[in-house]
Parts: sequence; structure tokens; C-alpha cells
Amino acid sequence: MLLRGIISSPLPSLRLQLKPKLKTRNVIVSSQTPTNATSYPLSISDEVLESRGFVLRRSADGLNLDDLNGVFVAVGFPKRDPEKIRVALEHTESLLWVEYLRTRRPVAFARATGDGVFNAIIWDVVVDPSFQGVGLGKAVMERMISELLEKGIVNIALYSEPRVLGFYRPLGFVADPDGIRGMVYSRKNKKNKNK
Repeated sequence: MLLRGIISSPLPSLRLQLKPKLKTRNVIVSSQTPTNATSYPLSISDEVLESRGFVLRRSADGLNLDDLNGVFVAVGFPKRDPEKIRVALEHTESLLWVEYLRTRRPVAFARATGDGVFNAIIWDVVVDPSFQGVGLGKAVMERMISELLEKGIVNIALYSEPRVLGFYRPLGFVADPDGIRGMVYSRKNKKNKNK
């Protein structure tokens, strides 16, 4: 599916709320873009984000991995070994995170890996539950998509829990585009078949 521009409403005022942890299940969604796509519209500028107390970062410099791990856990991801997070970030081609200036902590994050030419997979899209609903996830995803498009990458995929597919659809992602199904190697399924 082609990535298309979006019309968005202004970012609502910051509201703090906690969301319950839910059992996670992943769905693969992807978006294919035309080879001449070079930019993606942003619904909120970096300047507006900064005026609201947020700074967008494009490298792991200054990113506290324990704080990032705290965001992962808060959204229901398993706690990760900080050393493994560091190694994953070293092998990450594109990285974006939002720092909340008041606390100097990460409140939103996403990263992408790929071949740097044709394909990319976006991973670990998270927003601290206390900051969800104010547009940070959308801001991170718009910039990630834009960065990948500027590199000429035409096939962008991600994993998503079914309950948040609606977040990704307006950004141009579809589940099973043109009948294409993603598959994931699973040791669990292999073990079950051997019994």
C-alpha cells in the first residue's frame, strides 16, 4: 500500500494516565512506498514538541538504557538485559526517541533495522503510558517513516499488537498487503510438532 499524507488535529494538552498491561501478540504489518517518495508529512514540528517540553533525539547518545527498559516494561514488553539493548542499538540503522525535558528521561522510542536499500523493519515502538494519547508515538513514527523514505527504502514493515493496529493504519501501514503474509520462526511451534 502506498504511504499517504494525513490530516491531523492539533496535539491535545498533556494528560497523564496509566493503561493496564495486556497480554501481547504480534501482527506483521507493512507498507510499500513508491520509489520516488522522498518525504512524509509531519503533523507536529520539532519546535512545537520542544515548546511542550519534549526533545526528539536521533541517536542513542544520552539515552539511559535502564530508563528505556522501564518504558518497555511499562507497556508490557519483557524486561531486557541492558547489555543486549546496547548491542541491539549498535546494530540499529535508524533510531528516534523523545526525551521529556522535565525528567531527562525517554518517554517515546522507535528503531529500524534493515538492508539500508530496499527493506526496513521498525521495532520497539513504545510510548510511556503516562504520555500516551498526546501525539508522541505519531511524531516518532512520522519521522521514522520520513527518514526511511529519504534513504529510498520502499518496503517498510513492523510488528504490532492487534489492539494497536488502528494507530498504524493512518500512517500508511496495512496488515497482509495484497495477500502477503509474514511469517516468524517460532521455537514454540517446532517443539509442539515434535511431541
